[in-house]
Amino acid sequence: MPKRRPSILFVDRPGEHTRELIAFLRRNEFEVVWARDGESAFNVLDRTRVDCMISALRAPRIDGSALLERARRLHPEICVVLVSGAAENAAATEAMHHGACDVLVRPVLRRKLLAVLERALAHQRVVSRLADAEARLDRRFGSEFLDGRSAASRRVMEQVRHLAATRGPVLIEGERGTGKARVAQAIHHNGVRRDRPFVWVECASASERVLEGEIFGEEAREDLAGGPRRGLLEIADGGSLLLEEIAEVSPAVQVRLLRFMQDRGFERVGGDQTLRADVRLLVTTRHNLAEKVRRGAFRDDLAERLSVAHVRMPALRDRLEDVPMLVEAMIAGLKRTPGRRVTGVTRGVIDRFMDHVWPENLDELGSVLEGMAIGVAGRRSLDLPDLPERLRAGAAAAGRIEIFVGTTLEGAERALIAATLHHTGNDRARTAAILGMGLRTLYRKLKAYSIR
Repeated sequence: MPKRRPSILFVDRPGEHTRELIAFLRRNEFEVVWARDGESAFNVLDRTRVDCMISALRAPRIDGSALLERARRLHPEICVVLVSGAAENAAATEAMHHGACDVLVRPVLRRKLLAVLERALAHQRVVSRLADAEARLDRRFGSEFLDGRSAASRRVMEQVRHLAATRGPVLIEGERGTGKARVAQAIHHNGVRRDRPFVWVECASASERVLEGEIFGEEAREDLAGGPRRGLLEIADGGSLLLEEIAEVSPAVQVRLLRFMQDRGFERVGGDQTLRADVRLLVTTRHNLAEKVRRGAFRDDLAERLSVAHVRMPALRDRLEDVPMLVEAMIAGLKRTPGRRVTGVTRGVIDRFMDHVWPENLDELGSVLEGMAIGVAGRRSLDLPDLPERLRAGAAAAGRIEIFVGTTLEGAERALIAATLHHTGNDRARTAAILGMGLRTLYRKLKAYSIR
């Protein structure tokens, strides 16, 4: 695909110098639209998106300042270069304050004009890449991991959208694997601190001394190579710090955290100089923090400050209706992984997933899908034989009914219809198709056998 040529709106009165500049720009791979006066330029700006605008600052029927204002309002990232006379310094300075990239004095030096345009276009490309990256982050840390229509997932996503616009601490509770850390990421990356650092530490896996050093930093000491070590609070200044499994921190660390939340002050381990940082605390726990407080295992004053905002993550077993959409999102991620050639999953796999209790929640679902995708030959959907043994055994049990000698034909038929209806999630059209009967016949038998 050929590279798109940058577009320029050139606004100036006719003349030899104008024609020469336009020809120069076209030779340097710019697409140039010429407007002879301000009215024509306004029309172009209103109907066409251009990358740059070059305009006389003041000329008959041309008001460069008004064009600058209109162009910046319609296209905030547009590069505007104004051309002035030698005696228009005050107007040129005012134009720079209002967003002009540069103001060049007549006669315009071609190479200088080209350098200004190239610098502005490079800036536009950077801004565009940043916007694309932010959009990807929004998608990644938006709703993908909570895809679904369940009331529980809608409630959490509404909380994420609300809390992203605030600045206070957030407590996120839920079982292992429910997506607590990703909710914290979503709050940060969709909030006012999105351009600042996001750092985290796992509190349950570190000793008290190590965790103190990680969070608050350490002053230089004889057995510590190098100088002072910055802690996560210093690194995250202006951004967010995620403390995973906050209920596991020691009383000493709790005291330090409480002091920081009171006045944003802290000292490095082994130091006495008070440092300050503007950091939003996001904390997670798989325990009930209020119960920890009641048992005296966690400070009530710290818990009160941390739980100003509280998100309770639902277990996957409580939002099983979201499983099909979650599987679809996870399969889309697997497709982007080299060596993964899966195209989807069969309805039988989805049915089995809907019958499973998922003790490890989203983590378990993701691990199961990734394990099923390993070694898949060719591009195909994952099917029941690809299930791990523990789910395959359950699938066999879920797809079997027992009929004993002495059962009447009507009783056997009733059991078969009821089991098939359960298997399809009460999808009556699919039940009829599996049983090889018409839908009206199925409805008649459901009524006759009092199957609800």
